[in-house]
Amino acid sequence: MDRRSFLKTTAAGGAAATATSLAAPVYAQGKQTLTMVTSWGRGLAGVHDTAQFIADRIGEVSDGSLTVDLKAAGELVGAFDVFDAVSSGQADMYHSADYYFLGQHPGLAFFCQIPFGMNFMEYTNWWEHDGGRVMGEELYSIFGLKAFPAGNTGPQPGGWFNKEINAPEDFQGLKFRMPGQGGEVLGKLGVSVQNLPGSEVYQALSSGAIDGTDWIGPWADEKAGFQEVAKFYYTAGFQEPGPNINLNVNREMFDALSPAHQAIIENVARSANLWGMSLFTANNAAALQRLQSGGTQLREFPAPVWDAFGEASKDVVEQYMEDDLYKSIYDSYMKSMASSAQWSASAGGAYEAQRNRVMDL
Repeated sequence: MDRRSFLKTTAAGGAAATATSLAAPVYAQGKQTLTMVTSWGRGLAGVHDTAQFIADRIGEVSDGSLTVDLKAAGELVGAFDVFDAVSSGQADMYHSADYYFLGQHPGLAFFCQIPFGMNFMEYTNWWEHDGGRVMGEELYSIFGLKAFPAGNTGPQPGGWFNKEINAPEDFQGLKFRMPGQGGEVLGKLGVSVQNLPGSEVYQALSSGAIDGTDWIGPWADEKAGFQEVAKFYYTAGFQEPGPNINLNVNREMFDALSPAHQAIIENVARSANLWGMSLFTANNAAALQRLQSGGTQLREFPAPVWDAFGEASKDVVEQYMEDDLYKSIYDSYMKSMASSAQWSASAGGAYEAQRNRVMDL
């Protein structure tokens, strides 16, 4: 299958190929204002905070010569419309998780998260030093975009349920919110998968429109109130061990910026990547304790369920290998992950196990 075949029926593909004029950045007294759209409702813990960090820091570092007008989900375009908006030039940049847009090209999964994929440090290594940036340039340029890693949540839990999961068969018939290839895995286990923006998940869960959901982690989940409407919290999941969140900018707009402003955007995105990741890490442990004290029942999936996740994940991740670009990205990603994992197991994994034992952590 030709890699561009995924574009033929997508609005973004057509817009990227045919747009002849883009919305130019706003100029006022020598200053430029860029419009950023996001997939996050205003106030969504961690993810909106990271987008706001980016907007604020670009203004600060540029001494006000480059400012960002942040539009949260629904304020200019919908949560799942940001890709099209920036690809077509309706907005200048977006902050989102690109597994929301796999209909544009399935290879986007690698630049957010695949099941049983990379953690934060592994992804950072792949992007910065081991071929990921080159692969990203090839894919995103098709859509007139330029991608910058700009946030990460760290490992995400398995999700919230109103019944216990003791065997793979317990997923049959559940209505569950999970985006990306992780959702495709659950679909293979008999789940009716829902892909909802974060701001709509609480209402769907409380009304019974869905039976369970994943989200981000204890801190963000507590802020969203899921403990009020779900009983069981599975603290480890297969689907998102380190999802990357991108700041994607319209390539034509970016190329027209001064080199100094280009460097500011790239370096602010890089700082947001670490800042966002550490924000979740700093808050998750205490939030998990509060959830447990408040009556949330913590669970872990049993081994047969993990095995079912693994088998279905291989099928999902490998189903697009006939697409040349997807296969190239897959090969680069897997080679890098294997190398990082080997070193981590040899050094970091052994050290952390012994440290936690010796220090009673």
